[in-house]
Amino acid sequence: MTTPPDTTFSPRLSQQVQRLRPSSTIAVTSRALEMQRSGIDVLSMAAGEPDFDTPAHVVAAAKQAIDAGKTRYTQVQGIPELREAIAAKLKRENGLNYTAEQVTVGNGGKQSLFNAFFALLDPGDEVLIPAPYWVSYPEMVRFAGGVPMAVTTRPEDGYRLDVDVLKAAITPRTKLIVLNSPGNPTGAVFPEATLRAVAELAQQHGLTILTDEMYEHIIYDHQHVSIARFAPEHTLTVNGASKAYAMTGWRIGYAAGPLPLVKAMNAIQGQSTSNASSVSQWAAAAAIADSREFIEMARGKFQERRDRIVAGLNALGLPTPTPDGAFYVLADTTRIHADELEATRIILDEARVAVVPGTDFLAPGRVRLSYATSLEQIGAVLERLKTL
Repeated sequence: MTTPPDTTFSPRLSQQVQRLRPSSTIAVTSRALEMQRSGIDVLSMAAGEPDFDTPAHVVAAAKQAIDAGKTRYTQVQGIPELREAIAAKLKRENGLNYTAEQVTVGNGGKQSLFNAFFALLDPGDEVLIPAPYWVSYPEMVRFAGGVPMAVTTRPEDGYRLDVDVLKAAITPRTKLIVLNSPGNPTGAVFPEATLRAVAELAQQHGLTILTDEMYEHIIYDHQHVSIARFAPEHTLTVNGASKAYAMTGWRIGYAAGPLPLVKAMNAIQGQSTSNASSVSQWAAAAAIADSREFIEMARGKFQERRDRIVAGLNALGLPTPTPDGAFYVLADTTRIHADELEATRIILDEARVAVVPGTDFLAPGRVRLSYATSLEQIGAVLERLKTL
């Protein structure tokens, strides 16, 4: 006789999972998708990915890998050819000296960050994160048992980090500093003097720096500087193929730093996902070896779009600082509504434009718009926002 199912049973979820905070963007995103499915013309400015196709030589490298049967498991930390290409790139473009053994390849930059937090943090360790910040940093820190500590930056300063504010936030429990330059969602680029000062703080206090440089090639009126140049023994550099080479769906990220930390990250990955996609690794090796023409084309397009959207938003009475990098702007929407979630709803329902509220970025009163889209769509969005 079959026992009837117990419909009252519910799995007992871990305390860690229950502590994860739901994203405030989910309701807005769901509403936008519902409107699109019902035939309403919604223009989305939410996507955090380039709108260009992956470069042809990268696609060709993937096809060659498939034809050559390079479709089996690889080393957990990535194929030697890709790690060697990354080490060469870090030397060539960033002035960093790493061996291939000091490089680890993950399933996107997010996994590299996740592995690093779990390799570094014990319960109660504090992590300093300049805010506004990418929404996943604090949640990853909490999931790893750490305590995220926001270090506020100001729009009137272009969201650049004040080292004195960072220094004042250091406590005996501080273990890690997270930097993201150029940043998401602000587009801020930290000057070399700031990076040198942060490196000195890390050396003085025995801290580790985790620097996310995913947007290093999408930078406008400045030169990118890697903080690992100033404190290599204290720094883990995280990057990837997603933004620079329009390879978001290929899921290749990487990290380079002190060998003991890299080995610990490999051990964590070996018990979770193992290696990244073999075909994607061969494609990334081709992208990293030489994509200068593509990078310059994309940067020029993004800068033209940046200038258009910043000028347009400011003309509409939505104060928006000019970002130095990445492809996002943070617009002050308090003219529309004091609460950024309500402003996001109004923009979606009345102007038919999807944006991301600043809530989870720790950017109250602001919304994020991605300008990784055409000038035509940016123009159409600005026309719709005139109605508010």
